[in-house]
Amino acid sequence: MNVIKTENLRKVYNEGKGNEVRALNGLSLTIQKGEFTAIVGPSGSGKSTLLNIIGGLDKPHSGNVFVDEVDIIALEENERINFRLRNIGFVFQAYNLIPVLNAKENVGFIMLLQHEPKETIDERVEELLKSVGLETQASKRPNEMSGGQQQRVAVARALASRPKFVLADEPTANLDSKSTADLLDIMEQLNEKEGITFIFSTHDQRVIDRARRVVTMEDGKIIADVLRSN
Repeated sequence: MNVIKTENLRKVYNEGKGNEVRALNGLSLTIQKGEFTAIVGPSGSGKSTLLNIIGGLDKPHSGNVFVDEVDIIALEENERINFRLRNIGFVFQAYNLIPVLNAKENVGFIMLLQHEPKETIDERVEELLKSVGLETQASKRPNEMSGGQQQRVAVARALASRPKFVLADEPTANLDSKSTADLLDIMEQLNEKEGITFIFSTHDQRVIDRARRVVTMEDGKIIADVLRSN
């Protein structure tokens, strides 16, 4: 079953100018449900642009992105925001936690935006904090936690709405070796036990080594796509 299918994506920055950059150059890619995929390549290859477009944070100049057969590029802006809120989880390099909220509140924030009942939010948040090993840190704010703990809160937040997939853009870039290993252990367990689809954009060899599929990009195109055995 396909979770994501992109067709002939084209994205150009400074189009028509002398310093035109083709971030995506006719890129097509299919991601199946339950994949643990790393998208790799040098800086400027188009990795982050691809993730932003798949996640509905940016639009291509041409092409389509289907998420379970819904073309998110064709949606109106408010429809795309709502679709993103309910179907796509994000984990960023900079954590992007809300400083004035504690771990429990950060994880539950998306469900609050979805107007879920308090009892539902509390139950889901407790379950998620336990799954990332932070059940005892629920009342701590981001500045009271290590980088690794903050990123685990970010993972829990990404999963709060039970998304179809999680996009992780350089999620380990600011973490030391142990925190990276711990985070990847958690993500692998969530992938294997709950079938959650993870798509990474990364330079980190530690992430690449764990991936079961490695898609290599260069100059806005896919130049290699390797599926590894488990």
